[in-house]
Amino acid sequence: MRKVSIMHKLRRKLRNRGSGYHPMHDRYKWFVLANIMLGTFMAVLDATIVNVGLPKIMASFGVGIDKIEWVITAYMLSMAVMLPTSGWLGDKFGYKRLYFLGLFLFTLGSMLCGMSNDENTLIMSRVIQGLGAGTIQPLGMAIITREFPPQQRGMALGFWAISAAASVSFGPLIGGYLVDNFSWQLIFDVNIPFGIAAMVFTVLIQREYFNPKVGKFDLIGFVSVVIFFPLTLYALSEGTAATNSEGWTAPYILACFAIAALALTVFLTRELTTDNPLIELKLLGNYNFGMSNLVMMIFSMGMFGSTFLLPLYLQNSMGYTAVQAGSVFLPVGIIQGIMSPIAGKMSDKFNPKVPIILGVALLGLSFILNSQLTYLSENSFVMLSLYIRGFAMGIVFTPLSNLSLLTIPREKMAQASGISNTIRQFGGSLGVAMFTTLLISRVNYHSQMYGAAIQSGSQQFKNVASNLAYYAQQHVGSNMAAAVQQSKYVILSHVNKQAYIQGIDDDFWIAALITLIGTIPVFIMRSKKQTIHKA
Repeated sequence: MRKVSIMHKLRRKLRNRGSGYHPMHDRYKWFVLANIMLGTFMAVLDATIVNVGLPKIMASFGVGIDKIEWVITAYMLSMAVMLPTSGWLGDKFGYKRLYFLGLFLFTLGSMLCGMSNDENTLIMSRVIQGLGAGTIQPLGMAIITREFPPQQRGMALGFWAISAAASVSFGPLIGGYLVDNFSWQLIFDVNIPFGIAAMVFTVLIQREYFNPKVGKFDLIGFVSVVIFFPLTLYALSEGTAATNSEGWTAPYILACFAIAALALTVFLTRELTTDNPLIELKLLGNYNFGMSNLVMMIFSMGMFGSTFLLPLYLQNSMGYTAVQAGSVFLPVGIIQGIMSPIAGKMSDKFNPKVPIILGVALLGLSFILNSQLTYLSENSFVMLSLYIRGFAMGIVFTPLSNLSLLTIPREKMAQASGISNTIRQFGGSLGVAMFTTLLISRVNYHSQMYGAAIQSGSQQFKNVASNLAYYAQQHVGSNMAAAVQQSKYVILSHVNKQAYIQGIDDDFWIAALITLIGTIPVFIMRSKKQTIHKA
């Protein structure tokens, strides 16, 4: 009888080992979670730490916003390209091995970014960083969902979200401190010790896992998606660029859109007809998974696009230093980190649709508040919108991730994770490109409108200019001719500042509208716990 019991336990351990559970130590999965959290913290940190350094980088290289946006877009874009590929590579070559490679590429890219001496080198180094991050994030999520049973998955994903929340919270603050007190290069160099530590822990902690059912690599799908993503975002960002005098009708813009449309057609056809797709788009036919990813794309467009705008407003319009601009994001990550595991625990026990709808609605509200910003806005008004945003993000991500994976088989977790992260990153990249384009066009529009409203021959203009000239003479010590020129410069500077702020306000209005649309698919999602796939 005892022999039968021992053999039964041994067979159960071997069976569990093949399904992805480590049978030898109950704490193993928590060590793995901690290691994945470190890698995720590092990857997300670099998506947030850069924002507050953009004005200094722009000044250092002497480039405009239409060029410098690629420091962010290139990172997110290379992530989006790598995300679907990492699932197949992990299945084929092993999750531990590929996760280590992702950490190595990210650390190498960080070192190269810190050594960059022009914007093009920096952008190419960001591509290397993004390739590493695009490997780290989906594999991390897949490893967590494989190691934790369904009844603990929500809580595990909640703790995993803490690492992302910590990056959102401390990334801009750390970046601001480094930029103000040292140099912008250090915002990349700071990743190197984290990357080395994460690589060491990966070697020591994680065990290897291969998927025995891995198919052939979908080269056609990979090439088509690599063509589609960059060309789409390039065309969107170049439509209103200062170097493009012909605007949206420029031949190279139209050519980019045409080639991107053709690549998308090839990609969709290939993925829906081949037996071994790069991205298993048929998973989007899973009701919850498809709807969750639609919400995630809408959510990411508004969130990433608007997060790109706020540091520009604070530093360029309000005169904040980099560290002051970074400090305003500190409560966002703290609140998100507190709420994520709570929301994950609640989603395991109750209907997860409620916190998702509430969170998306609150995020939209925070953008509406941001659309009311002026050059006289107080810090408390800015912080109110960020408090709401942190709470909203904390109660959305974990329930949405848990709900999307509710009916996904365990062997499809890597593919599902790759799809979710690809859609999120592409949505974020699309949001940054779209809001940058909108910002440039709206600032130009408001500059023209305000400029037309100022008639240099009007009595009101003459009175204001005369008063400013008198002030310059009395308090600055300027002579009459210099005071007149200074008064006109002050008026023009004020008009340009107001046009810039109004353009940012318009962007936030669009972000609010896009985000609130994301509540619609949530209402028709299914949340019954009995539908959980039994592996």
